[in-house]
Amino acid sequence: MAQALMREAGRAAIRPVSVVEGVYNSIYERLMSLDFAPGARLAIDQLAREMDVSQTPVREALSRLEREGLVRKAHLIGYSAAPQLTRKEFENLYDFRLQLEPEGAARAAERLTPETLALLEQRAADMGNGETPVDRTSRYSRFARADARFHDEIMRVAGNEVVRAALFNNHVHVHIFRLMFHSRVTQEALEEHEALLSAFRAGDGPAAREAMLSHITRSRDRLIPAFD
Repeated sequence: MAQALMREAGRAAIRPVSVVEGVYNSIYERLMSLDFAPGARLAIDQLAREMDVSQTPVREALSRLEREGLVRKAHLIGYSAAPQLTRKEFENLYDFRLQLEPEGAARAAERLTPETLALLEQRAADMGNGETPVDRTSRYSRFARADARFHDEIMRVAGNEVVRAALFNNHVHVHIFRLMFHSRVTQEALEEHEALLSAFRAGDGPAAREAMLSHITRSRDRLIPAFD
């Protein structure tokens, strides 16, 4: 009897977490694919009805998405999808990245251990060999998340937490990937990441700097048509 109660309590403790995660993933994918247009109001009660859940997991998911820069909350209005980057914001963001990430990659190459290199290899593999989503929207949004983890891991290895936090807190990859669906974004990024990994495997700081510089520059060039 006691064991049965413990099992039931365990299920009760786990279930809400899984519900919140499911709600979060659903809203995240719709935001990344622009199914929720920038600026669109996100009504908690409506989302709860659509997903057949209570309002509590929706609130928790929206709060998490607010911290990640995908939604905004206004007093007496509630949540809405975050606006898109303007062209000036886009250019500033890439200038910011170009000032920080190439040097971060060079430092990471010089500080890598077999363990941290293996983790970077795994982060890169996650982008190409992760779960198989049922549709293009899921695939693209999950790639964006994995790409963010890969870049964050490089900055963690580089060892400057101030720089790492500055990049993380600007939600760089969320805003970039949300600009547009682009077939070249994922495939070309994978190829550019492989050039980075080659430099990391060799412990070659200058090559890592150059590979990151090329990757960020090419990423900018791929996405600039979003403003045409």
